[in-house]
Amino acid sequence: MRYISLLAILLLFGLSTYAVAPAGPWDAFNFAPNSKAVYPTAIRQVNGTVQSSQALVANSGSATLVGRGSWVALDFGVEVGGLISISFNTVKSTSSISLSFTESPLFIRPTASDDSSFPSANTTFDGVLHVAAPLKQGLWQQPAATLRGGFRFLTIVNTADASITLSNVSCAISFMPHVSNLREYTGYFFAEDPVFSDKNFLTKLWYAGAYTIQTNIVPLNTGRKVPFAPAGTWFNNASLGVAGPIIVDGAKRDRAVWPGDMGIAVPSQFVSTNDLIPTRNALSTMFAAINPTTGALPESGPPLSQQGSDTYHAWTLIGTYNYFLYTGDLVWVQSIWANYTKAVAFLEGKVDKKIGLMNVTGLRDWARLGGGGINSAGNALLYRVLVTASELASHVNNPSLATAYAKNATTLKTNFNDVFWLSSAGMYRDNQTTTLCPQDANSFAVVFNLTTSSAQDASISRGLTKNWNSIGSIAPELPNTISPFIGGFELQAHFIAGNDNVAMDLLRREWGFMLYTPLSVESTLLEGFNSDGSIGYRGDRGYNQDPAYVSHAHGWSSGPTSALTFFVLGLTVTSPQGKTWAVAPHLSGLNAAEGEFATPLGVFNARWSVTTNGFSLAVSTPQGTGGIVTLPVKGGVLVDGKTVIPDADNTLKLGGGPHSVSVSL
Repeated sequence: MRYISLLAILLLFGLSTYAVAPAGPWDAFNFAPNSKAVYPTAIRQVNGTVQSSQALVANSGSATLVGRGSWVALDFGVEVGGLISISFNTVKSTSSISLSFTESPLFIRPTASDDSSFPSANTTFDGVLHVAAPLKQGLWQQPAATLRGGFRFLTIVNTADASITLSNVSCAISFMPHVSNLREYTGYFFAEDPVFSDKNFLTKLWYAGAYTIQTNIVPLNTGRKVPFAPAGTWFNNASLGVAGPIIVDGAKRDRAVWPGDMGIAVPSQFVSTNDLIPTRNALSTMFAAINPTTGALPESGPPLSQQGSDTYHAWTLIGTYNYFLYTGDLVWVQSIWANYTKAVAFLEGKVDKKIGLMNVTGLRDWARLGGGGINSAGNALLYRVLVTASELASHVNNPSLATAYAKNATTLKTNFNDVFWLSSAGMYRDNQTTTLCPQDANSFAVVFNLTTSSAQDASISRGLTKNWNSIGSIAPELPNTISPFIGGFELQAHFIAGNDNVAMDLLRREWGFMLYTPLSVESTLLEGFNSDGSIGYRGDRGYNQDPAYVSHAHGWSSGPTSALTFFVLGLTVTSPQGKTWAVAPHLSGLNAAEGEFATPLGVFNARWSVTTNGFSLAVSTPQGTGGIVTLPVKGGVLVDGKTVIPDADNTLKLGGGPHSVSVSL
């Protein structure tokens, strides 16, 4: 009980209880602001007569908007979100202004913000925030209900004839309300890229993913209002679940718990900030909303509370395991166990007895087309549910249930390969009546170990590259679309298949485009984009041809943050809290990499480098743990200065503590 009490304390106080990552050159690429009060860093655009507009940068003075229709667009430099404050220095009784917000510079305009409430083809559904006459001299603060969760650009418009002088334009950051210093990460990553035009690309990308997730961790009562606000306004004052802070899918929208998104976001959250209180709150929200009769879990959390997705039901169960793996929070698992097992039974009840695979009837998913019936993506997720459910059952001391789940997983794997493997394509097909080989199911199959050989992994890796263009991997199941959510799983699949150079190529194409395109915020990561590089993601798949509705800070696009740590650095945990761990660097054409993360057991750190003479690795893990090091090259091995002969698979077994490993060629 002493251990459980300590863990409860760690989870209660979250980030502040863990050691802060060491300072280093990587800090220069951390996008998180130094303060929760942020000021514009530049003037993006001026219209009409605006005197001394530059004084609004960094709160250096006052500016005057002369006459109706004059406006200034302010640039905060990175994605931010929160409530605006403005000091009105000189006003008249008729003075009034309006504010418009946007993530993408494509929608800087005085007449409307980008869209967050509802997608509309005219791109102007949200309208502007009116600050009506009579204005009062002194400090004005934005009403809490009109919070904008994500934006980079703020446009201030004089909507009256009289001139108005203002100063002290700032934003009070609302995300991560429980953390005072947004830059205090528990993990870090650093590597220079010898191929990409910016040698710091990989480090910047790791931090962009981490910062994206930070913007997605929000106060409990700041959800998007449903039913949606009337056209011309927005509200973000709805409750998001059972407790806060809570992790949602996007900074601007949807601002709700989506468990599928968490399948990518939470591993990246773990390796960077390890701020998993919001994850626990999100999962608790989903289990609290279970259908007590059927065991069905909702697709999304409140206020959306959408129903009817077998795949997102599965993601909640997978997310439960991920949370437990990183925290070891057995007390919480036991608290939701009855609902968890009921939810597993709900999916198993859909398994067709003749074919031995799940019949997907809850069709809602990540926007892909199709997906119903005996579908490979849904069954890949069920397989992962059963494997992880078996492990969780063993931890709650239910060996018979653990055995039953494992047996069902083994049977499903056999049936999956018998039904879905398409030999002519060397990939898995979407269903029994098609030759379409989807990105999601094939990526899942490799990542979740549904394949039966390394040859299958390699074949799928080759097949997935056939969907690429110069800026990413196009999903056959959602034509003309690049989905960084599913792309994050494809990225892992290439690493697992041993195609490190292919993985790095995809990373540079897809996430290189997202991070550097001037169409976005160049600090957080896009929800998705069209195969031609335009931002009209899902235009004909629910977003009503509204490119202003697309989110530019979506945690499901942060896959490289965890992939760079787990694969390139090679550092992972293999049992709860990292009691056991693994180090398996993927050299990926790099000369060196280093990084770390933390669990309640302590800090896990690795550093490796390659020279003409060999390979060196330094690894440090908490005392009392143990792990396996897979060496990426063969040669003479020294461990802590002593000659060691690796196992047949070129691995070493090491205990906790600091170790140095070198391989001479």
